[in-house]
Amino acid sequence: MSAKPASIAKVNGPACRPEVAQLAPYNAGLSTEAVRSRYGATTITKLGSNENPYGPAPAVATALQELVKQVALYPEADQKLKAALAARLHEPASCILLGNGSEQIIRMIAEAYINPGDRVVTVVPSFGLHIITAEAMGGKVEAVPMTPACTFDLPALMKAVSTPLKVLIFANPSNPVGCMMKADDMRALFAACPPDCLIVVDEAYYEYARFDAAYPDARTILREQERPWLVLRTFSKAYGLAGLRIGYAIGSDPAIIDSLGRIRDPFNTNIAAQLAALGALEGLEHMDHSTGRTVEAREKLRGEMEGMGLTVAPSYGNFLFFRTERPSGDIAEALLHHGVIVKPWKEAGYTHWLRVSVGLPDENARFLAALQAVLHPAPATDTVGECVK
Repeated sequence: MSAKPASIAKVNGPACRPEVAQLAPYNAGLSTEAVRSRYGATTITKLGSNENPYGPAPAVATALQELVKQVALYPEADQKLKAALAARLHEPASCILLGNGSEQIIRMIAEAYINPGDRVVTVVPSFGLHIITAEAMGGKVEAVPMTPACTFDLPALMKAVSTPLKVLIFANPSNPVGCMMKADDMRALFAACPPDCLIVVDEAYYEYARFDAAYPDARTILREQERPWLVLRTFSKAYGLAGLRIGYAIGSDPAIIDSLGRIRDPFNTNIAAQLAALGALEGLEHMDHSTGRTVEAREKLRGEMEGMGLTVAPSYGNFLFFRTERPSGDIAEALLHHGVIVKPWKEAGYTHWLRVSVGLPDENARFLAALQAVLHPAPATDTVGECVK
């Protein structure tokens, strides 16, 4: 489970709900400006947030040329983008929901479906919002640890979902571990869920995992059974639009999308994000090229890290999860002095693990050099010269 925060300072005015007071803060990555200011580094290697180092497709810049003409107007009801996604995904537009990042959709799921005391099953380590949003609504979260081999613990998950359950939510591939749940395991897990359980598969890293032939088509498997479901995806990672915040959900039934839409913020996806997403869908060749290069670089980086004696989890995303003998916070802090940003993990049982995003070749090289210097610092040299007679 998430580490519990220190108590919130008392302020004048109404007290927040007790569920909120007990929430663990989200473990957000540092910005380049914060590191530059705090540590005085001139070259910053930002590998903490799983961004696409190749950036968006050129078609995005073309699409955004329309922004100035529209920026004074409220965004329309995102019908054009939903239609484009429906055509690409072969789904009815009525089964697609847009969000201000897939994070907003995760929050909407919790607000729409989770009552105080409802059980939610996920995994640990996890994407923090899978736990935080459920707990904010009073849900009782059971987070099933990964196996020591950094894989999904299918028997433990099947046991966890075998009792009354409101929501099952997990990422495939996993964030931060990077492991993949294969098709047969997915079928077995879904079959063990109660018939009214909402199954949510977060596919934020789908575009990276699809290069592996064993990566399952979650929508196909979900359609084989009758439980309600949602599949989440994002434009933040492979499409290079993290700064614009836009993601989407595909639902098993328009009624689920309608229920989420009833609590959706009006105009929740801004004009810039919609235009950029449409441009990204026109630039699929760029996305395919950048994700392919990242997958190749990931395996090269993993081999080099294992050559340093590190334990590195197999990954199907654009990141690697690795263990060190020293606490992760110490390692991450030491790397910041070299201008390298990674993400230390803080969940109980995983505080010696860190996640590093796969960057451009020169960024990966700077990370490896800094990590080597942190893990195996050179012995101090005697700087006192000979006495002058």
